[in-house]
Amino acid sequence: MRRISSLAALASAAVLTLTACGSNDGGAKAPSAPAGVTVQAGSATSVHVMWNQATGQDGISGYEVYRGKTKVKDVPAGKNMIDITGLKPSTAYTFTVRARDDEGTLSPHSGEKPVTTPAAVAEDKEAPATPTELAGRSDGARAARLSWHQAAGDQGITSYDIYQGGSKIHSVGADATTARITRLRPGTHYSFTVTARDAADNTSPASRAVEVTTPRGPGDDPDTAPIDFRAATHTADGAYYADLSWLAPKTGTEVPSYQIYLDGKFATTLVWGGDVPRGRATYSVYVSKKAGETYRVKIRAKLPDGNWGRFSAERTVVTGDGKP
Repeated sequence: MRRISSLAALASAAVLTLTACGSNDGGAKAPSAPAGVTVQAGSATSVHVMWNQATGQDGISGYEVYRGKTKVKDVPAGKNMIDITGLKPSTAYTFTVRARDDEGTLSPHSGEKPVTTPAAVAEDKEAPATPTELAGRSDGARAARLSWHQAAGDQGITSYDIYQGGSKIHSVGADATTARITRLRPGTHYSFTVTARDAADNTSPASRAVEVTTPRGPGDDPDTAPIDFRAATHTADGAYYADLSWLAPKTGTEVPSYQIYLDGKFATTLVWGGDVPRGRATYSVYVSKKAGETYRVKIRAKLPDGNWGRFSAERTVVTGDGKP
């Protein structure tokens, strides 16, 4: 077994395996319509659309969000919410969501959800006050409950936005002072904050952070390792490369970053520079200019809470016989 003494520059871009969009055809069995769709006005010109992520259905590659009959957003499979912007104040809209599978087959539309944007407030540049007294607790191994005091004063607040770390994960109406956050992982530490938003899209400073740790129970430790990890080799420009492919772990959201290990040692971090792959991802990494060398390779994903997940199964690659 020979170890790598140095690692050459990585390939400039990852090769992504994308699934083409399409509509129902050829008698293909369509996915079920997304359930639990909600729409919340965020400001005079935006709304927040959420739905339940498809469960028990393999091969969901993404979702399509419609305003009336017009598709307005494509959303990857790992997400179940989106902000729709560029709307008109004081206007009624309806939204639906469809699921799309790996073959491009679309589900029926979800039930229509109506929403009316609030009136615009002219020349409003003042941000609302910060929500106070944010508190939180775990609600089982996969959820948390948050509560807060409404921002002080009559400031035309239209919604409260909830953040996990630096990522927005939920929105609720101006009258709400509680929220239940789902799709968390057992035995994991989380940090949440809340901001207030008004009709002019002014956002308050974030509340103080609240820390919540979900309990771990028997059988409640989902595998966070990349799925179906594979490795092969190819030659290019007089060198050998390891060709890696895998499916993202089911963390409930996109996985934009991975660490690659060679012979048990950290080699490099892969960060997707553009859209995160849907379905199987592929990447090639330089290993050697010599034939007949054996290397062990494995990867792990960066999880939504900022921790690194479990390693994939370790694979072995052998550089080809003879000169490349």
